[in-house]
Amino acid sequence: MRMAERRGPRERASGSELTLASMETRLTEPRYEAAFFYGLFLRGHPVEKLRRDIDVPPQVLERWKRLAIRDPWYHTTVQRILAYRKNVLAIFDSLVFKEMDRPTRVQ
Repeated sequence: MRMAERRGPRERASGSELTLASMETRLTEPRYEAAFFYGLFLRGHPVEKLRRDIDVPPQVLERWKRLAIRDPWYHTTVQRILAYRKNVLAIFDSLVFKEMDRPTRVQ
């Protein structure tokens, strides 16, 4: 009997659902998001534009802070989002600076 046949009706998942679930899990990890932006950098996207895309713009941050004053849940969520974005940015910067320190190969 195949694995899918042994599972109950709630445990069956199609291949696309499994792929989607694994992609969602990977995207919740800052290193995977940083690697995505690093790939864009390697393809020629400007590093400063990528850094702006990763970071939270000041006007958005101000709006979030105003909303967080009234809602403690929102305050906690904003703190988590900011920590995540800063983590992605730090990982991205370390990848970019490693790339810049590599000597260029001449053949």
